[in-house]
Amino acid sequence: MKANEVILKAENISKQYRLGLVGTGTISHDLNRWWHQIRGKADPYLKVGESNDRGTKGGSQYVWALQDINFEVKRGEVLGIIGKNGAGKSTLLKILSKVTGPTTGEIKTRGRIASLLEVGTGFHGEMTGRENVYLNGAILGMTKKEISSKIDEIIEFSGCQRYIDTPVKRYSSGMTVRLAFAVAAFLEPEILVIDEVLAVGDAEFQKKAIGKMQDISRGEGRTVLFVSHNMNAVQSLCTRVIRLNNGKIVNQNGEAPDVAIENYLLENITEEVIKVDLPEFKVQIKNKHIIAYKEPIVFELNIQNNFKEDKQVFIDFAIVNKKEEFVLHHRMYAKNQSLNIKVGQQKIVINTQNPNITLGEYSVVLYIYDAFKKVLFWKENIAVFQIADLNKELSSIPFIKSHIIPEVQLKQV
Repeated sequence: MKANEVILKAENISKQYRLGLVGTGTISHDLNRWWHQIRGKADPYLKVGESNDRGTKGGSQYVWALQDINFEVKRGEVLGIIGKNGAGKSTLLKILSKVTGPTTGEIKTRGRIASLLEVGTGFHGEMTGRENVYLNGAILGMTKKEISSKIDEIIEFSGCQRYIDTPVKRYSSGMTVRLAFAVAAFLEPEILVIDEVLAVGDAEFQKKAIGKMQDISRGEGRTVLFVSHNMNAVQSLCTRVIRLNNGKIVNQNGEAPDVAIENYLLENITEEVIKVDLPEFKVQIKNKHIIAYKEPIVFELNIQNNFKEDKQVFIDFAIVNKKEEFVLHHRMYAKNQSLNIKVGQQKIVINTQNPNITLGEYSVVLYIYDAFKKVLFWKENIAVFQIADLNKELSSIPFIKSHIIPEVQLKQV
């Protein structure tokens, strides 16, 4: 196989869904679609539908998760695919992995594809780790002898030696991902497709996995497609990056990782406002969607107190990573700090100074309660933001940062 040979080609790939339903949702629609198909005519429902923009209210039940996707990947390339949640990244990888089919278009590949899309994908819970290695190898078309020659390396790399003969239903999500990645990487597929699932593994394994993917592409000449919100990993691993937005490629031929990441971050430096209404206590939070590494994290709260009296409250919040771990937690009650929220509207600014949180995507849990610990407001995922390398400090950023006790300023405006 030639070094510059195209090993994967996506031609006019589109994927349409009807919200909340399988197929078109009605027998009449399904029959209509089938009737057009057997007569060689275009699908009548391809002319309707809207792009998959989660920020707007649509008027159609049909949504295009992907529209007119075209690209090529050469042997030995590591292609990064980045974009906001809902941009279509995982849908594209599922089509490339033949987990689901496109509504229109065609995928052309040369060689075997191994995929790691979701925790436990391709594993049978009742079978042991060792049995699942053989099962996945067989799915890839390998003989038992070929799998046996690799199994010791797979087990050692995964770090699951002690539990390799235990049913995988008893594995943690981290152990499952470690073994699944080792299987996908060591059974020598020509194309390796990796989704965000590596975020489930610990920091040591993430570094190990990225190193293995580099060996696969640079040393062994195999191709990797990599989706991640971790711009540090994309920067260090990928040779070219395409950006997805609302199901479409916005940089058709791809860009160098530095350029693609910078453009992606610049496009998403916006402030997000989320409103949560409760009968007597309403909260509106405003925050930046993209925050530079080491930049203060600022949340602006507009609180509407509809009680008949002022409320002396404690405001606690936590910043949560993709593994649902608290990386930062501030408790006013523990610090014996409280705020007086008057009847009517009150603005509160929470400023977390120099948090030093590593690159990645985070969400916020906010809870407000009174002196009797009666909860007045509580909401998970009230804000979502990304720590990004806007100041070009990648080489000095730690790969992971554990629980942080922050310096926090709360100011009533």
